[in-house]
Amino acid sequence: MHFTVLGAGAMGLRYGVLLQEAGNQVDFVDTWQANVDRIHQQGGVYVSRDHANRHLVPVKVVLPEDYHDDPDVWVVFTKQMQLADFLTRTAHAFNQNQYVLTCMNGMGHVEKLLNYFQPEKLLAGTALVATVLNGPGDVDFIGARGAGTMNLANYTEQPDDMTHRIVAELEKCQFHPNLTTNFRGTLLAKVVFNSVVNTLCTLFEITMGEFAAYPGADDLSRQLINEAYDVCERDGVTMLNTRAEELDSVNYVSKVANPLHYPSMYQDMSHNRPTEVDYINGYLVKLGRKYHYDAKTHAFLTHLVHLAETTRQANAAQTAAAPTQEASA
Repeated sequence: MHFTVLGAGAMGLRYGVLLQEAGNQVDFVDTWQANVDRIHQQGGVYVSRDHANRHLVPVKVVLPEDYHDDPDVWVVFTKQMQLADFLTRTAHAFNQNQYVLTCMNGMGHVEKLLNYFQPEKLLAGTALVATVLNGPGDVDFIGARGAGTMNLANYTEQPDDMTHRIVAELEKCQFHPNLTTNFRGTLLAKVVFNSVVNTLCTLFEITMGEFAAYPGADDLSRQLINEAYDVCERDGVTMLNTRAEELDSVNYVSKVANPLHYPSMYQDMSHNRPTEVDYINGYLVKLGRKYHYDAKTHAFLTHLVHLAETTRQANAAQTAAAPTQEASA
């Protein structure tokens, strides 16, 4: 099968490299010029697993304007705030026969993808897979092979033969895909998970394991989960897990699967990049207001993340503007 990955970041590279190793043709399209240049210079991307066994994997990557092939499936892994520009720049390569698969964080991407792809050919889901982009052309897969899991569903909730073929390829990569017929419940399960772990680990600059080790972690998680479920249930969403099962998922991933992992929101914050908090906690706040429900804790955390972003960026700008101090003779 021919896959093209839109977004050669941490998750895009992990999915693409493993799909390529499973025997598929895989291309990458990226808008980060430094990343594209470095991969061209190296002849591929350096891949590690848990900071070890760093090796070069040959891959093909181009800017959107330079891509003119016709894949069977697009695999989309961009940041929410970057997606519209990615799609606009790559639109010349889209057609009505192609499928698209995405497991992006947050909510807001589905509506944008439906502007380019047929509803019955859109697959979306969630990936509990930890990966770190060390820098241009250098990625680290966190966790043992096969440690991650994912859920996905067709937008129409009616899987077809091509859907099952895509799931089979993902199974070869040991992503353990769980195909559901509950589209919104599938997507919102990860939003709720991220609204707890990503946000709190980012604010306190800690790993998932460090968060889970805090004696009051369950109380914090339960408060955020309950508030998120109150919102989702008002919107008529049937969640994949019960509230108790969602707490169990947070604890399992944090304590067992990826205790040493810093979530992607932390990685963005630590590099003074904008976070996706508006598409995670902020999304739950906005959805709650539609039903006159005030998700106060999620609103508070959204503000805290933006305050941290603003403070870090101001400090970085101040440091960059400071004159260099030279030692006097």
